[in-house]
Parts: sequence; structure tokens; C-alpha cells
Amino acid sequence: MKLSRFFEDIIPLYKAELEDLKSDSEGKNVLKARLREKAEQLPMLLPMMASNPEMLAVAFHQGFIFMNPLTMESLITKEAGKFPSWKTLSAAVKLEPWAEPLSRIVLKDPDGEAFMVTAAALEYLNRSNTTRKAGASDAADADEDEDKEANDENEELKEHGDLDGQYGRHGRDDGDDGDDYDLGEAGADWLAEQGFDRKE
Repeated sequence: MKLSRFFEDIIPLYKAELEDLKSDSEGKNVLKARLREKAEQLPMLLPMMASNPEMLAVAFHQGFIFMNPLTMESLITKEAGKFPSWKTLSAAVKLEPWAEPLSRIVLKDPDGEAFMVTAAALEYLNRSNTTRKAGASDAADADEDEDKEANDENEELKEHGDLDGQYGRHGRDDGDDGDDYDLGEAGADWLAEQGFDRKE
């Protein structure tokens, strides 16, 4: 996924802002309460909307429903100033009911549309990055399980002497067991047991 320079620069700031809101000095998770505070402060934070959109965008954390991820994938490759209008984007992005009143406050401002598009993109990036990380972690766990299974199998074979023990790597008798037992003699013994005359 290729990000525009604008989103490359701003997504770490957005994540850091969320991280700062997550826990208090005692390490307790206070994200919900602090996001509520941020939403209440939104009207006072409007002057920062153009210069530091990430500071306000966190108020919309988990407030977007992404109907068309392809539209979002296209959006995050664009630089600021090349964004679609919020009205155009709202066909692909819906707001949670609690976020609707906040958007109305923001959209009264001349920079409101660009901010809403930015906030939606930041939330999309934050969410999809988390999902992708989880996916990568699942794949790593699966590989680890496969390795463990293979190791367990090898241990079992070793215990039964079937791996690099009295048999070769492929489970065949390689004749290196120290006995001079003749295969031809074994065959003759077996034939004799079946009632055939032994050939001298």
C-alpha cells in the first residue's frame, strides 16, 4: 500500500495522539473517557484543524463505517489539496450516529470538508494497519505451529529409531547395522519355510 507523503507524515502523529489518550499515570485504560472529553472540546479546537488535524481527528476514533475500502485505498495515495469533497466521499464512508453531531460542528468551518476526509483516512489507516498486523501475526503463529509439528514428528521418529538411527534418512535399512546377515540366505530360509526345496 503506497501512501502519499501527507499521510506518511501524519499517520504516526495520529497514532501517537491515540496512544497518549489511552492510559493515565497509573496505567489504567482511559481511552473512552478521554475521547469523550476530546469530543466536548472540539468546538474550541477548531482553530487547530488546518495546522494539526490529528489533534481533532482522534475525536472521531471508531466513528466511521467504511462501505468501500477501494475508495479509501485510492484516497490515501492523494496529497492534501487533491482530496475529493466530503460529500463525494460520504458515498463510501458513513458516520456512526454519535459522530454525526460532531461532523456538523466541523463542517461549519471552511476547512471542515478537508478535515473530515483527513479524519476518515486516518481512521481507515489506523484500523487497516491493525488488521494487517494481526494477519501477519496469525501467519507467523501458523508457521510456528507447523515447525513445532515437524519437530515433534522428528523426535517421535528418532525415539522409534526411524530417523538417522538404525535406518537411513528415508527409513530404509542401509546395511550399516554391523551384521553380516546375507539377504540371499534370508530369502532361502523364507522359501524353505513355505515348503520349497532349499537350493544349495
